[in-house]
Amino acid sequence: MKRILEIAGMVVLVAGVCGVIRELTDGWFRLMGFTRFLTENVWFLHGRELFANIVIAVLGLVLPIVADRVRKA
Repeated sequence: MKRILEIAGMVVLVAGVCGVIRELTDGWFRLMGFTRFLTENVWFLHGRELFANIVIAVLGLVLPIVADRVRKA
């Protein structure tokens, strides 16, 4: 469980950072473009794509912290 949370955290962190870079460069940075589908297709996030990507990146930082607190079973 710990390893799965660490890997998921890394993927989410990279996706969030790539999304932030893409938003700051007006779409010039197309790496990991699947974050565009997460932020542009949700109706309440229109106009808040940068904020959503920052939240995704922070979630990616939190997952490894949670993974360290999970006991080995």
